[in-house]
Amino acid sequence: MERRLVLAGMAAFAASPALAQSTTAPATDAPATLAPAPAMKMAAPMNVSDAAATHMKRTMAVGSLSLATSRVAAPKVKLTMLKQFVEFETLEQETIASILKTMMMPGAPPSGQVPVPTDAELMGNLDPEGKAMVEKMREMKAGEAFERDYVKAQIAVHKELLAIQEAYLKAPDNLDETNVAKLAKGQITEHLVLLNDIMKQLG
Repeated sequence: MERRLVLAGMAAFAASPALAQSTTAPATDAPATLAPAPAMKMAAPMNVSDAAATHMKRTMAVGSLSLATSRVAAPKVKLTMLKQFVEFETLEQETIASILKTMMMPGAPPSGQVPVPTDAELMGNLDPEGKAMVEKMREMKAGEAFERDYVKAQIAVHKELLAIQEAYLKAPDNLDETNVAKLAKGQITEHLVLLNDIMKQLG
């Protein structure tokens, strides 16, 4: 499967009044067009297949976008259920990022701690288009329009994350990587259900 990153799906943010001057095409209800994934700066995992390495890097890339936008959304969202989702998503992506990072470091000792990636690390995993999207979100004002656009973006991101897990699980070749993909798939599926329920509340 071609390496892709959902960025066009997040163009919904450009449709908000705060970004009316943006040249980004307005969002529609049609499925998001997936843009190419950014060139990752992370070190290649050792002793794993190309398929497992690709799964790690793509999961990290799309997860970084989800985490970065969720951090921006945290102080802006007001709907109770959405605030809970932002907390869940932030914790999930920080945990997955920690797991994948240690998997790329052979010989790393086990630890019960979850090192939190910095904003700079997250931005380093994004291409210029992804970085620009995060900056636009930072400029948007809190309100219902922001909440709707954030949820639409997260649905697009989660669909891509789900596709990444499903693609690897079709031909798994590494036990640890397979277990990560299975766990991630379950969480992503649950979050998609939650996101769709939140969208119904937002109207």
